[in-house]
Amino acid sequence: MQPWCAQRDLDCAWVPEERRLAELRLVAMDMDSTLVTIESIDEMGDMLGIRERIADITAQAMRGEIDYAESLRRRVALLAGLEEAALERICEQRMHLSPGAEALVRRCRSSGIRTLLVSGGFDFFTGRLQQRLGIDEVLSNVLEIERGRLTGRVLGAIVDGRAKAAKLRAEIRRLGLRREQALAIGDGANDIPMMSEACISVAYRAKPAVREHATHALDHAALDGVLHLFV
Repeated sequence: MQPWCAQRDLDCAWVPEERRLAELRLVAMDMDSTLVTIESIDEMGDMLGIRERIADITAQAMRGEIDYAESLRRRVALLAGLEEAALERICEQRMHLSPGAEALVRRCRSSGIRTLLVSGGFDFFTGRLQQRLGIDEVLSNVLEIERGRLTGRVLGAIVDGRAKAAKLRAEIRRLGLRREQALAIGDGANDIPMMSEACISVAYRAKPAVREHATHALDHAALDGVLHLFV
């Protein structure tokens, strides 16, 4: 079945008969290259003409070749001096939702499913997505901005793979849920720990290492295709 579907650019999955959308209570999502089509930090680098330098470090981190927290500090340091107005332009001109993202969040809201945006990206962007889509809660890194420019530093603890997993685990416990009632969606190596906390996980347009750790993968369907994993 899988080879047949792959040849025709189709996603496929074996879904347990007893799995019901009505039982799902929590959906945790990554932001960059998952909820939105871009890697926001790469776009920030582009604003300073250093996109390739930033993107190279990003790619190494997403493949799991270097420690995420260290890679983030290195990339943010390169962004020192970037104007806050440039972040606004990224939101307005470049930050496009992934196909099906809005439909997925809307269906979650109408079904009483709590949504959690857990990102190694930045609060400047997650905050706007939260307002735009009505996401219940977000966790992301906080950029230090002084006199309208980035200082090149991140405030507080780095949101890495461990922090993402801890947030999802805490939310499951706070809501009194079973792991079977939680779904995690991501694309990069720093999403793997979070995926392990949910009984159901989806690798969305993901790297091979991430696909190996997910219960399902979407390479062709829109983001709201995750809803088809439930009867």
